[in-house]
Amino acid sequence: MLRERDSVWSRTLPDTGRSTASRFLQVRDLTEALAEPLSAEDQTVQSMPDVSPTKWHRAHTTWFFEEFVLGPHVARYEPYNKRFRYLFNSYYETVGARHPRPQRGLVTRPGVYEIAEYRRHVDAAMLDLLESPKADAAADIVELGLHHEQQHDELLLMDIKNVLFCNPLLPGYRGRSESESSVAQPLEWIIHPGGLVNVGHDGGGFAFDNESPQHRQLLAPFALGSRAVTCQEWLAFMADGGYSRPELWMSDGWAAVQDQSWNSPLYWIREDQECSLFTLSGTRRLDPAEPVCHVSWYEADAYARWAGARLPLEAEWEAIADQIPVTGNFLDPDVLHPQPYSGTTTDHRLFGDVWEWTASPYRPYPGFVPAAGAVGEYNGKFMVNQFVLRGGSCVTPSGHTRATYRNFFVPSARWVFAGVRLARDA
Repeated sequence: MLRERDSVWSRTLPDTGRSTASRFLQVRDLTEALAEPLSAEDQTVQSMPDVSPTKWHRAHTTWFFEEFVLGPHVARYEPYNKRFRYLFNSYYETVGARHPRPQRGLVTRPGVYEIAEYRRHVDAAMLDLLESPKADAAADIVELGLHHEQQHDELLLMDIKNVLFCNPLLPGYRGRSESESSVAQPLEWIIHPGGLVNVGHDGGGFAFDNESPQHRQLLAPFALGSRAVTCQEWLAFMADGGYSRPELWMSDGWAAVQDQSWNSPLYWIREDQECSLFTLSGTRRLDPAEPVCHVSWYEADAYARWAGARLPLEAEWEAIADQIPVTGNFLDPDVLHPQPYSGTTTDHRLFGDVWEWTASPYRPYPGFVPAAGAVGEYNGKFMVNQFVLRGGSCVTPSGHTRATYRNFFVPSARWVFAGVRLARDA
């Protein structure tokens, strides 16, 4: 029987001194709370190959605990449905065959109610394990599973935003009152003297394997923007022909501009020289003071070149962020959108609002060794043809990120809640 659950919107999810069982329930309940506003039809649609249906996220995160925790650690565990091993495996070749990713939206059965039953089945078995003497042996993989589900909570919101944007009615996911437009703080520069800095996780507390091992890196003196690039600044880039000037773009980026007719960030709606935004609360006026969001690495790089600056190296970003508390605009059901840089002072806001593209390709740190077995496929095999993002976004669960956290996407990705922070040599 499932235990009483805590509030799913608590701002403290992992590593807060709670029991593992309590944290497990809270993470699992957050996923269900995110799915609750959606109809069965909403949860089945796949709007593009990179998007997964909401019900798939709910099932895949459940499969992770069943495959990597319950199967190895619970004798005579009975899977809810053995065929789900094929349907809800994502990319773990070691586990076996899996349903093709681009066809996830074609799977109408199991439906959302059976997925809920699947989650209840696995939750009950997990709670029995977590309150048994065998819990310690499974602690590390359970912790990975909790952070894995938090990653999928963000993906769920990214994906459903794309799904709803494809609907001609442009429906909102969750209502939100519209605020007045504001004026952004002036851009200033945070100066760093350079030198040898520590990069990567020090081993204290949870981190993904791609954050280690910690190593030393030599940096030249540099400056980092005090805030992310705003919509007002992006409008100036557009007005100056930013999307029609090939000299600003990498070759592959310029090809994407031409092939996909990019002329503004994703989810911007341009009508009669005016811009509005599609958000998770529906269409609203563009606030010029809020961070620009949903731009690809190609766009971020072109903007930085236009602005006479560059994108930061991930080690530069981390050297500044390591001195700043991990606070910011993270997943809040009443917001779900980047907040404007209004007011007269700034705390630099390196965390939350928008993931920030870096100039660093996603590669292993010196001495990186993937874990043995299937979980070794979690990050290591993707360390090619992608760029690193740092900081978290307005749909990243609170407590999930840290200064060393390395997100990564292909340079053409636009449905990510990603923006731009400039850097320059000092």
